[in-house]
Amino acid sequence: MTGPVPYLQFPGTTREALTFYHEVFGGKLEMYSLQDMNRTDGPAENIGHGQLVGDVNLFATDSDSSDSALTIHGIMFSLLGSAEPATLTKWFEALSNGGRVIDPLTAKPWGDTDGQVVDRYGLHWLIGYQGTDSAMS
Repeated sequence: MTGPVPYLQFPGTTREALTFYHEVFGGKLEMYSLQDMNRTDGPAENIGHGQLVGDVNLFATDSDSSDSALTIHGIMFSLLGSAEPATLTKWFEALSNGGRVIDPLTAKPWGDTDGQVVDRYGLHWLIGYQGTDSAMS
């Protein structure tokens, strides 16, 4: 794996969140509960480590009482040009389901297509590609 990979701490919703991201992005999903890891520092069913590896890579864990759960301000996860336009459009639509569209995925005055969405788990995504795609019209 190259480059930084976000390691997210969810408030007991890691299983749900990583399953959602797996449905959106595909890839290989692995999750290990605290029980699987022989840990006793929280509820046995909590996720001690989860990872999605594929076109989009994410790591996540359920926060415990000594960790802060996910709060993100002033950052976007950029998927600019990271896949074909049809795939990026599909991802944008899937992330929008239960989320909030900040800027619709549309052609911009400079000739590229992009948009922003905050998904149901609070991650802010910037998705786009160079040029326009006839499927968007």
